[in-house]
This record gives sequence, C-alpha cells and structure tokens, in this order.
Amino acid sequence: MANMKTFSINGTKISFVDSGNGTPLLLVHSFPLDHSMWDGQIEALSARYRVIAPDLRGFGQSGVSEGVVTMDQFAGDLADLLVFLGIDKVVLCGLSMGGYIALEFWRKYANRLRALIFCDTRAKNDTPEAAANRLVVAEKVIREGSHTVADAMIPKLFSPITMQEQPHLAEKIKQVIDRTDLRGIAAAALGMAQRADFTAELARIRCPTLLIVGESDAISPVAEMQAISKAVPNAEFKTIPQAGHMAPLEQPQAVNAAIEDFLRRM
Repeated sequence: MANMKTFSINGTKISFVDSGNGTPLLLVHSFPLDHSMWDGQIEALSARYRVIAPDLRGFGQSGVSEGVVTMDQFAGDLADLLVFLGIDKVVLCGLSMGGYIALEFWRKYANRLRALIFCDTRAKNDTPEAAANRLVVAEKVIREGSHTVADAMIPKLFSPITMQEQPHLAEKIKQVIDRTDLRGIAAAALGMAQRADFTAELARIRCPTLLIVGESDAISPVAEMQAISKAVPNAEFKTIPQAGHMAPLEQPQAVNAAIEDFLRRM
C-alpha cells in the first residue's frame, strides 16, 4: 500500500494516498471513516489509474477543525488538493457523506470533473428529525466517546450476509471509528445536518455519471439511488449483490469491475 502524503490548508494538515498513473480517480470516504475504507480499490485500480484517497479533515491522519465542517468546506479541501497535485480534471467517487461532498464539488467545480461516481449515497438533505438527531450524535460523541457512533452505525452499514461471512469488516470499521478524533466526528455530523437538497439540481449534471449501490443498503436504498440515476441525464446504474451500505468494502471485486468498465467507456 502506498505511503501517506500530506499538504496544508491554512495550517490544517490533509493526508492522502496518491498511487498509480493514468486518469486521476479521487476516492472520498464516508462518515466517520478514513481513506482505508477504499483499500480494495486503491490496490486494484492503481494498476491502471492514478488513485488519490484523502483523509478528510477531522478524520484519519488529517488535522481537525472544531465546530462545524460543511460539505462545501470538504469540497473546497478537495479542490485545493487537486491544485496542490497539479491535476486539472478528475473522476470523483464518493460514498455516503463522500457523495454529499461530491455533489457540492460538482456545484462549485463542475469544470474540474471528468466524471462522477456516486456510491451508496443520497441527493436529498436531512429531514428536520434527522438533522436534529445529528446534533444529538455530535453532543453525545463528545460527551461519551466514539463507541456511541460505532454502536449505532455498524449494524446498519453491512448486509446480513456480510455480517455473517465477513465479521472482520465490522471490526475493521470499529477500529477506524475508535481512533477518529471526536471533534472531527462531531464537526462532520453538524455539517451533514446543514447540507443542501440537490434533488432538483440533478438534471443539470452533464458529466458521465455512475451510481453504485449495495442491494441490501438500508441507508441509501436501491430505489432511492435508482431515482437519482433517472434524474441525472444518461447516468449508469449498478447494483452490487451481497452488499449493504459499504459496497466497496464488502464486495470490492464487483465494485472495482463496475468502476473499471465505466472508466474504460467514458
């Protein structure tokens, strides 16, 4: 696995993997994880593409910003990373919160995109109840620790067959969450509560777009992601068998095949 590299944004360190050569593919992780959720993609896809996988601010080995970190700020960090790397256009792939960030990136930096890949994510914003729960999560994680987030999230992240046949994946995710800075978790949770509703804007996406969803995803269900794919002009849609919300981690070979097929035809 490639070594982590770093650069700084106004004094905040951002760590990232930069592996391989070819078309740049930027992988944006979900909440509250880090770049390691993409290990199966980094290893396989860097044989043909330049794979860049950052730790978003507040996660992994990157620095922390306290308070609220919005999806717009995360997107700005990604744009700054591309400038630092001298990359003009990129294929941006985001899962869950990474998908929310991808939408913000598209809104502000559409000219920097070769293509979009949305994995197990949503276009609409939180309901008032869901947004209020994010605030509860943010307060609780600071008060009681990261296990509160892990205990609540992990049962929802994986398909039943993954939990049965690959229990080590749940343990891997728990370890990542356990070592994540509590302030980073809280800041991103508050940022997600403020995110915009992109449903009405999907029809304006013009770059090649692929949507990937685990067939058992309980957080961003197949039907909801199918609706996104129908709203985005000429979008492609791929369902991953025996996977839940963490399809790239649960079934990396199937996800990699879908991404490679899309990129070859792009």
